[in-house]
Amino acid sequence: MVTAEPQILTVGDRYDAEAIRLYREKGWWQDGSAAALLERWAEATPAKRFVSDGVCELDYATVRDRARGLGAALLRRGVRRGDRVAVQLPNWSEFVVSYLALARIGAVLIPIMTVYRHTEIGHVLRNSGAVAAITTGTFRGFDHAAMFRDLRADNPSLSTIVVVRSEPEEGELSFEAACATETDDAELGEYPDADAPHVVVYTSGTESTAKGCVHTWNTLDFSARGLARDVFQLRPDDVMFMPSPVAHATGLMVGVLVPLAVGAETHLLDIWEPTEGLRRIEHYRCTATATATPFVRMALDAQRSAQRDLSSMRFWLCAGAPIPEALAIEFDEAFDGGVLMPLYGCSELMAVTCCHPGDPLERRAGSDGSPALEGVEILLLGPDGEEVPSGEEGEICYRGPGAILGYWRDPERTAATIDADGRHHTGDLGRMDANGYMRVSGRLKDIVIRGGTNLSAAEIEGYVLAHPQVAQVAVVAYPDERLGEKACAVVVPAPGSTLTLTDITTFLKERNISMQKLPEKLVLVDELPMTATGKVQKFLLRDLAREVG
Repeated sequence: MVTAEPQILTVGDRYDAEAIRLYREKGWWQDGSAAALLERWAEATPAKRFVSDGVCELDYATVRDRARGLGAALLRRGVRRGDRVAVQLPNWSEFVVSYLALARIGAVLIPIMTVYRHTEIGHVLRNSGAVAAITTGTFRGFDHAAMFRDLRADNPSLSTIVVVRSEPEEGELSFEAACATETDDAELGEYPDADAPHVVVYTSGTESTAKGCVHTWNTLDFSARGLARDVFQLRPDDVMFMPSPVAHATGLMVGVLVPLAVGAETHLLDIWEPTEGLRRIEHYRCTATATATPFVRMALDAQRSAQRDLSSMRFWLCAGAPIPEALAIEFDEAFDGGVLMPLYGCSELMAVTCCHPGDPLERRAGSDGSPALEGVEILLLGPDGEEVPSGEEGEICYRGPGAILGYWRDPERTAATIDADGRHHTGDLGRMDANGYMRVSGRLKDIVIRGGTNLSAAEIEGYVLAHPQVAQVAVVAYPDERLGEKACAVVVPAPGSTLTLTDITTFLKERNISMQKLPEKLVLVDELPMTATGKVQKFLLRDLAREVG
């Protein structure tokens, strides 16, 4: 049952009048819309290729026309300004068209990665009150459209399903037919308010259920324009390569919004395989990308035998883990002088810190950068709420034009994260040096960062604990050379149990838990180490997980 429509978060709720005035005066917020930006490039460079995915190539004018048609088809099915629409698609051109169709009619994009299954998506649909979903049929052996049909029974607000690259059932819309809908500006209406909710990205973080990060066009456009201008130094003739999911914050920002900001091109890869990734870089002459750091290691390993011409790639932005100096040196050699740059960010804030063109190797390998963009203020706060001196560890807090308005239908989490001074508390720890460069040093949050994706340990623990042979469980991260971290389940088994990792993963698969949340190591113990106040001593379990093969 969908709860009553919430009071919509507004910019005035999040920012005071002085901050709003400053952001507009400085040009950090410029209003406009994604659809208006698309229209600009479609008029100026109609035949220029905007998006390709190895199967489909679309120029700016075609993306504009298809987005308008899809927007009109959704309007005729009752989708209204401010309504939420879930989009679960691989890295295909249809994702870009879907996003820009929603942006044109003022509906709110709810991007969902294809790894998510019934449990996670059911929560997102209930929490968001989504009225429509755009998805595909079978992809990588899983039928996504069938899942949404199943979930519709418990989500009566979900009245429309649009099916991409597969046959729709009766009452559903074909994506291709919808995109061909004839329409005009009178039907599509005015461009939406740049300060209204524009995208809600769901992220687990530390909690057992995902929370919806509410971004406006202005909060996203601030980061997109800034990254394009100051970090990537992107030009219209650049080609962004995007193997990270465009339904994730990194992929959406860098794979769609950054190239859109300057009228450049983007090439999407739907299944990451490093040899194929290198082939695409060579074939499409890709010039820039952003991924989790483990992608770089895999690409360099593949290049030893692939020997592709990677000379076009001049900039690779890395997130999710520090860049070892040896990796940066190896990258410079393999990519013919291309630069590997670190970035620290999250779905709530997008770009927090990063290195910039001109920063030397020791900065790129020894820090997570300085404030990413002009207008971003980073403060490291101690337990007393006061700013810590240079060199000391504190919680990383953000203040600036790129922060979310809050969490969708979750005032408690919003209040716990954004303080009275407008600072967004990340839950991560860092140290700032005397030159203003920060290194992320730890986390207050209980998460596993697997391949650049934050997984909630508490959420995984809840799933594993449902197994009848599990008496107690604690989930911790352990290092992995390829993915950065993986999840280890430390379990106190029920008496007489002969529990195995396969028992647990099979149990979770049967409950449609996404594959990336399945523990990849199991350690059985007689009891979990506890503090005097009854808290699990996870630092001891992390050591145990590293030691056990």
